[in-house]
Parts: sequence; structure tokens; C-alpha cells
Amino acid sequence: MKSRTRIAAAAAGLVAVAGLAGCSEPGAADADADGAAGGPLTVYTSEPQAKIDELVAAFTAANPDIEVEVFRAGTGDLTARIEAERTTGAIGADVLLAADAPTFERYKSDGLLAQFTPADVDALDPSVVDPDGYYVGTRIIPTVIAYNTNAVDAPPTSWQDLTDPAYRGAITMPNPDVSGAAAYNTAVWLETPELGEQWLESLVANEPVVAESNGPVGQAVAAGTQPIGIVVDYLVRELAAKGSPIALSYPTDGVPYVAQPAGIFADSDNQDAAQRFVDFLVSARGQSLAVEQQYLPVRDDVGTPEGAPALADLPLLDPDPKEITAVQQEAVRKFDDLVG
Repeated sequence: MKSRTRIAAAAAGLVAVAGLAGCSEPGAADADADGAAGGPLTVYTSEPQAKIDELVAAFTAANPDIEVEVFRAGTGDLTARIEAERTTGAIGADVLLAADAPTFERYKSDGLLAQFTPADVDALDPSVVDPDGYYVGTRIIPTVIAYNTNAVDAPPTSWQDLTDPAYRGAITMPNPDVSGAAAYNTAVWLETPELGEQWLESLVANEPVVAESNGPVGQAVAAGTQPIGIVVDYLVRELAAKGSPIALSYPTDGVPYVAQPAGIFADSDNQDAAQRFVDFLVSARGQSLAVEQQYLPVRDDVGTPEGAPALADLPLLDPDPKEITAVQQEAVRKFDDLVG
């Protein structure tokens, strides 16, 4: 695997939304629901609650015949739920919108996902479109080095910098057992020759505080509880916009990222509604909303968040998803063993 500088390629009213509360349970299928053959469209997602609420509201405003129910949890909890549902019966979701491609690669190989072609596919960055047609990335979410501007005068600018003993006890990062992005990053770091196992051992030797997920990492850095954090970039922009003393560095030795893929379950009774939902996510309107929500988009005709770089300016680490899928579980186990 190698790092390369990616160039993004051209390749209101009343909203009927059910189950938008955090971790709400999807309802039973209803054959008479508005326009949906299998009842309400059920989406499992790891998106932050406020963001998925905005997204569903925009989708249902454009598609008032489709009612949407959401179950929101971390990627690890979502995959555990899906596995339990597979064991006891049918999967309860029509669409999965979650953090990392390896999850979708596993479901693809297990025959759980339906094939589809996203609308306007030629406008999307080709790297986010599964060549086999089972899932598509919906936003670019890089992981960066965040720092508290009141506590850090000369911020680290690379992953190697974080192994400096000067940062012992000063770093916080999300738990790869909970965060799909963190699990993916761990595998990418280990598969990057310039980093690898020696780098990860040196990082852990600096005794980072492992938080539950990206959200608490960002809050800890913004509050100054931990001056340095490994966290997704959009959280830093959001906190800085609210006046928190936080800024970020895109590591010069490579920026891992997830593309928040969306896929449709093969046994869904709502294939048409599910396709319309995924198409909306990657449409110009859906991607404009992603930019408003501080995400980097998967198409180059909708701009970028204020202050964010263009994809062409980032040294994104761009591994083969199948390669990362093969090693991700072992990478997380290795991290767990190192941190004890």
C-alpha cells in the first residue's frame, strides 16, 4: 500500500420521519406505508444523530412518499446487531450507512448486499465506488492530529511526531473496538510501510488515553483535558466554529480516511426506496448538505467546507479495501494487546 495525493475526479414542510431518536428501534414492516412496498425505509447508521436527522429531513422533503426510520449506533454495535439478526432471522434494515469499507467488503462476500449503480455515478470520485457495485462512499472523513491551541505552541505535523516522549500521556484517541473509523485507521497504519507495527508500539508507549469514540476525543482536546488528539477532521472544524481553542494538522506522512459507505441489503423489501435514498446521498443536493455538515464531499462540483483543503491537496492513504478487510480484525487485536 502506498500514499498518494488523490485528485477528486468527475468519474419544508411537514416531514414524515419516524424513529429519529438516538438508538430508536425500527418498527415492523407495513405494506401500506406511503409509497414503500415493504413499509417504512429502515436505515442503520453510525452518523451523528443531528446529522442523520438533517439528512433524513432533506431526503423526505424531496421524497414525501417515503417514510424513514433510523437506528443509530457505533459501527461496532451496528455490526453486532446485524450479526444477531442474521442468526435469529432477517436483517431489520434496508440500508446501511456506516464508517468503513471493510465492513461492506465482508457483507459483500457473505452475499448480504444488493448490487446497484448510483445515480450520476460519473460525477463521483471513482475511489468511493465499489467496482463490483455493492456499495458507494458518501463523504470523505480523514483522521487528523488535533491540538488545543492554548496548550500547544508547536503542534505535531506527522504521525511520527506523536511517538516523541514529550507527548507521553498527552494524547487521546478513539477505541477501535467501538469506532469503525478507528479500526480502519489501525489497519491502515499497520499496513503503511513508513509506519507499521514499530510505529504503533511507539505510539502506545506514549500511553494515549483511549476514549470511547471520536466525539469524546474532540471534546477532550477542546477542553484542554488532553492537549493532543487523533480524531476525524470534521469534528475539529465544528468545535473551532463554536469558539473552542482547537485546530488540526493533516499528517504529512499520510492521511487515513473512511468514505462512510452506503449499501442496500439484498433481502430488503424496499429496494426502490433504498436506491432512492442512496442516490440522494451522493447527489449534488446530498453532497451539498454533506459540505454544510463539515464533511469533504465525494464529488468535486459542490465545494468544500470553509477552511478545508481540496482532496487534491491531501496525501491520502489509499489502500485496497480487500487488503484492509483481510487484516483489520487482527490489527484491532494487536492494538488491544498493546494497550492491555
